[in-house]
Amino acid sequence: MGEDTVEGVRLTHPDKVLYPDMGLTKRDLVDYYCAVEKLILPHVTGRLLSLVRCPEGSAMRCFFQKHAGEGFPEAFKSLEIVENNGGRAEYLTIDGLDGLIAGVQVGTLEFHVWGSEIADIERPTRLVFDLDPDPGLGFAAVKKGAITLRDFLDELGLKSFPMLTGGKGVHVVVPIHPTVEWPAAKAFCRAVAAAMEEAEPDKYVVAMAKAKRKGRIFIDYLRNDRGSTAIAPYSTRARPGAPVAAPITWDELARTKSAAAYDVKSMTRRKADPWKGYFKLKQSLTPALRKAAGA
Repeated sequence: MGEDTVEGVRLTHPDKVLYPDMGLTKRDLVDYYCAVEKLILPHVTGRLLSLVRCPEGSAMRCFFQKHAGEGFPEAFKSLEIVENNGGRAEYLTIDGLDGLIAGVQVGTLEFHVWGSEIADIERPTRLVFDLDPDPGLGFAAVKKGAITLRDFLDELGLKSFPMLTGGKGVHVVVPIHPTVEWPAAKAFCRAVAAAMEEAEPDKYVVAMAKAKRKGRIFIDYLRNDRGSTAIAPYSTRARPGAPVAAPITWDELARTKSAAAYDVKSMTRRKADPWKGYFKLKQSLTPALRKAAGA
């Protein structure tokens, strides 16, 4: 199988198949990340990462890794932080394309990111609402829920962006300036989710219990907490078909038929950034806004 060197990263066994149903190899995934480099890097660099590693491919055993380990390629950096339990640990981060390629080299099929940046890990710069449907619901219900959430956030003065998860749901992402710490951000997100449940309890639920989610969409606000992560925009997913987490526009969402509408091949044909203006937004969780949400 040999080896390649890409962006200074030694890529061993580049012909190793990581998505057997698609015939996609390790080198194919490297080519994908090279193609979407300018789109994905602003969302992953400067943040703590967690990886879903599947060394033998998507059809075999995968595991979640958030701490730096021995033998990782040099393109991975690490940052020691105090964990919620008071202990200290080294967390992973990258600062360029070589980091993504290094991730593929060690079998990473998913990159998950913290909601804060390493410059200030205690204050988030993005909020994520994960709309997770009961298996019996169709995607049309998820789309309607995402649009309802968008409108609710609009009323509060917050612009949001939709992302197909590559699975069954949609993430509604809200970029914010890092002005509040995690407890306030989490309280705000819970208040928003609870308001949606209160308005339409037959459609939305905040409780995690599976029994309470029957026939409803679970609005997962718990990703907005210190140490929690969410799938990075443009990351591949460890699922059949090699789907990717796909940022789209709200107009596109209305026409989209599946949360796994884009894969490694189709995503590279998208040239324009559907989240244009995302990083230029000047919006914050002000005291007045949090009060309006009931947080």
